Amino acid sequence: MTGRSAVSAVKAALKSQAVETPSWAFGNSGTRFKVFAQQGVPRTPKEKLADAARVHAHTGVAPSVALHIPWDRVDDYGALAGYASELGLRIGAINSNVFQDDDYKLGSVTHPDAAVRRKALGHLLECVDIMEATGSRDLKLWFSDGTNYPGQDDISARQGRLGEALAAVYERLGEGHRMLLEYKLFEPAFYATDVPDWGTAYAHCLKLGEKAQVVVDTGHHAPGTNIEFIVAMLLREKKLGGFDFNSRFYADDDLMAGAADPFQLFRIMYEVIRGGGYTEDTAFMLDQCHNIEAKIPAIIRSVMNVQEATAKALLVDAEALAAAQRTGDVLGANAVLMDAFDTDVRPLVAEARVELGADADPVAAYHASGYGEKIVAERVGGTQAGWGA
Repeated sequence: MTGRSAVSAVKAALKSQAVETPSWAFGNSGTRFKVFAQQGVPRTPKEKLADAARVHAHTGVAPSVALHIPWDRVDDYGALAGYASELGLRIGAINSNVFQDDDYKLGSVTHPDAAVRRKALGHLLECVDIMEATGSRDLKLWFSDGTNYPGQDDISARQGRLGEALAAVYERLGEGHRMLLEYKLFEPAFYATDVPDWGTAYAHCLKLGEKAQVVVDTGHHAPGTNIEFIVAMLLREKKLGGFDFNSRFYADDDLMAGAADPFQLFRIMYEVIRGGGYTEDTAFMLDQCHNIEAKIPAIIRSVMNVQEATAKALLVDAEALAAAQRTGDVLGANAVLMDAFDTDVRPLVAEARVELGADADPVAAYHASGYGEKIVAERVGGTQAGWGA
């Protein structure tokens, strides 16, 4: 492939990319110590969608918005989906919440009390109903369930309860629906989290069937974990459903995607592309919170970081890499990857955005638009979206 044809192919691939933004990232969120409220924060799901539409307008590749229930609960989900369509958006994954109710102190679907388990399952089934009303494809499940002390509960029994709940939800899924099961190493359960790693999530999804897939949150791993290895394995087994992109330095920091370790994001995207996962079957979602930085520009920057990591991954010379690997040329193989990573792809990505009708410099365009000042002036009164700490 010549240089010009390679550039054209990369641009075409970039223009087909879709990065899903999370509704909750537009609200007030932060750490368990403090949430710093900002002016102009959305007060309603519709205002969250309006902010998401602004991100899509400037980047050209953020056409869907994930909802979180009950944070985004409305009386008419069909009307909300219609409003999203008017803004040039669609509703993405529906995220359940079985971790903020007092009843879930000892767990939700794995709770020792059958009544609490029924309540949690009822909420998960409600989320499937919302999927049908909004036209959403994906149901994303994350459970804070776990124990803090040895002997607190039966570890194996909790896995059985989890499996029963997942099977009930899976049975309720409609045509074209998927269940994305997320895992997290720890927090808030510190002794034994019920879905702590990709192996546990994979085992449950494998038992359920092809509609059950694993979602990889890039912040939910122990330090030093080779996330691209996990991605490669899940792709091999056809069980990679998507990503929650964010960055971490220590734990689940939920910082902007690609901010802490852009080389890691590049390596992950290379494995996605190499493994045939760069398709609409892999959901590229952001899952972040913005406590001290302005929210919309931070989300725009995150989308840009994903685009740039993707562009670099697309530029890897696969033939040269394979040749070096076959001959055992360790340094040569590494150099092929580094050459792609060291490439300044910003002009290339900017061209792709412009060809989509978006902006070469989305952050500068956002600031020039006056949208930030507009929402600060308009969104006075009411209750800002978010969660306290």
